[in-house]
Amino acid sequence: MLEELIIHQPDDPIQFMINHLKQNNDDVPRICVLGPPASGKTTVALWLCKRLDAIRISQETLLFKEALALTEEARAYKERKEKIPNALWANLIQERLSNVDCIKQGWILEGFPENQEQAWILQSSGIIPRHVVALYAPDTVLIERNSGKRIDPNTEEVYHTTFDWPHDTLIQERLVKPEGPSEQEIPKKLLEYHRNFPGIFQIYQKVLKSINADQPSMDVLSQVLTYVQTWHRSAAPFTPRIVFFGPPGSGKSLQADLLAQKYSVVNICCGQLLKEIVAGKTKLGELVKTYIDSGYPVPDKLVIKILTERLSTLDCMTNGWVLYGFPRDVEQGQQLQESHFVPNRVFFFNLPYESIVERLSQRRTDPVTGERYHSTFRPAPTPEIQARLRQNPRDKEENIEMRVESYYRNIKDLEDFYEDAFYVNADQDPFAVFEFIESCIIKPLPCKKFKSP
Repeated sequence: MLEELIIHQPDDPIQFMINHLKQNNDDVPRICVLGPPASGKTTVALWLCKRLDAIRISQETLLFKEALALTEEARAYKERKEKIPNALWANLIQERLSNVDCIKQGWILEGFPENQEQAWILQSSGIIPRHVVALYAPDTVLIERNSGKRIDPNTEEVYHTTFDWPHDTLIQERLVKPEGPSEQEIPKKLLEYHRNFPGIFQIYQKVLKSINADQPSMDVLSQVLTYVQTWHRSAAPFTPRIVFFGPPGSGKSLQADLLAQKYSVVNICCGQLLKEIVAGKTKLGELVKTYIDSGYPVPDKLVIKILTERLSTLDCMTNGWVLYGFPRDVEQGQQLQESHFVPNRVFFFNLPYESIVERLSQRRTDPVTGERYHSTFRPAPTPEIQARLRQNPRDKEENIEMRVESYYRNIKDLEDFYEDAFYVNADQDPFAVFEFIESCIIKPLPCKKFKSP
């Protein structure tokens, strides 16, 4: 991002960085957790934040934990025991959501919007949740819960004197009764919520799911997580972020070239990227070169640093990318995901071992032009070229076997990791393979499943 700032030198660098990040945030959570008092909104929101690495936003965080431009004005209303206007709440939320952490990691909005007017204002400001969870329970249960509710001021975890009392005596000692509706006020608050909810439902009905909060907490959390992991299908255009997996000789580089030519996505081969870094003769390139020259694999942290810098460049962010040669195992896949570069299309190429050997063992390269030829499928056009062709030592049969074994060593775990992947029969005409890949790319996005940390 720093490089982009230096290149473009925008008049408004903050807005430039926000726009830059927004180009790669279509997969992050945007969730509202609603419900009447004591329905468990805070417990659900905190738990989702831990699971999804998102930012939690609530009345308490906006008023007492943020240094926003409008915070003092909102606090003044609170101190005078006056109702904070809907527009002021909406402006506070909009200001907080424009921060880089919310844009990059996503957000969980707890207890907002409270009414239809707030929902309209948020929507008109471009704040549109992807999932809305509405908790519900009988009023008698909620009144009983409210009276025994306690909060740990250190962790903000919610406990209850009857239903969920902590075993740790240190936690017990520091629990406090939260600020909130008293026993006399709670019926009025419940009535207000029931009066406002139909208007909220009208706006968010296509993305809203009601979940019964009057059941064991783990059942509630499980149902919430299942819902927010669903992906509402859309035919809207998206920025392709594609990863190819396949054994040597399965045609990954050819298919990546075809995609790049037709759709202008950026073609990134991890191995080639490392070679380019070495050729640049930078300090980073010299460090990579020491590993390559010694025959040791380049450390994952170094590869991730190089790769994420490339994926963060303007052409990748705007045109999309197709990546192959990384990740090679689940740990690398997790690191890529934690760097917030999550592919939205993953393909596994399948090719029988006999076909792999046939393709690679007869492959030759022209040292003069760099062109690749094949003894059977693409022979050299002239005897002169044929005479100077060379075989890469990696394409000798004994080395092919080692490379194939190395690929299959981790592939089953990667297939489990990328559950929504497409599987390609690579043992056919390359253009038939490309047609299949292309058809999968233009399909609506598959249901997205967030991975546990």
